[in-house]
Amino acid sequence: MGKGEKSNGDVIVGSKFPLSFWEVTAASTVVLGFVLGLLGVYLTMPASDYSFLKLPRNLDDLQILRDHLENYTSDYTAQVLVGYCMVYIFMQTFMIPGTVFMSLLAGSLFGVFKGVALVVFTATAGASSCYFLSKLIGRPILSSIWPNKLKLFQAQVAKRRQRLLNYMLFLRLTPTLPNTFINFASPIVDVPYHIFFLATVIGLIPAAFVTVRAGLALGELQSVGDLYDFQSIATLFLIATGDDYVRKSNAVKDTSPLWYV
Repeated sequence: MGKGEKSNGDVIVGSKFPLSFWEVTAASTVVLGFVLGLLGVYLTMPASDYSFLKLPRNLDDLQILRDHLENYTSDYTAQVLVGYCMVYIFMQTFMIPGTVFMSLLAGSLFGVFKGVALVVFTATAGASSCYFLSKLIGRPILSSIWPNKLKLFQAQVAKRRQRLLNYMLFLRLTPTLPNTFINFASPIVDVPYHIFFLATVIGLIPAAFVTVRAGLALGELQSVGDLYDFQSIATLFLIATGDDYVRKSNAVKDTSPLWYV
């Protein structure tokens, strides 16, 4: 155990971020790879005013970005797709807020079927990238920022080891824990990657469908809250309720404080 650390159950809690040189180098290499990929896309696009190329932070930014990208999508489909995937995966990997706007953009540019496939692919790839990056450098970071939540999550995973896929699906389909926390904490609490992968792919489809479908009417949205009309909410409710029923049929009711953090 490193200096300045202490054991807290099964989780190592430290007051510092004891990342080694090689861990920092590996993380920096990931960032550099994304930057080089985006630079390659930029250099193969036609000359234009690129001031609109920025991460959307609101619906106005998103509509401006959509209006400009529509002019390129038909003639430069490959570049737009690669650029979109690189940005989305980068945001998921490093837990940058705003992926909901990227999902809306997919629906607006590519339609529902292609948009959902694209969002599920990029979200899963980004979540997987975050998973493996966290496996390398995540323990000291999470143990310093969320030691109690991490300990509770680890206890729940250990308790549900025999039906872990059901539990992870439940987390993906409900707002019990943020997806960013699930991505980053899963390797630390020993969630196997194949369970993490399946729960991510299946669990992201309903929300991706709702958001991508809303992107078709991007100009009519006044706020992100408008994404969820009655039909969309009812669909997500039925899916989450069905998963909750399956989960409870396999286990006794649990009143752990994890559900309230």
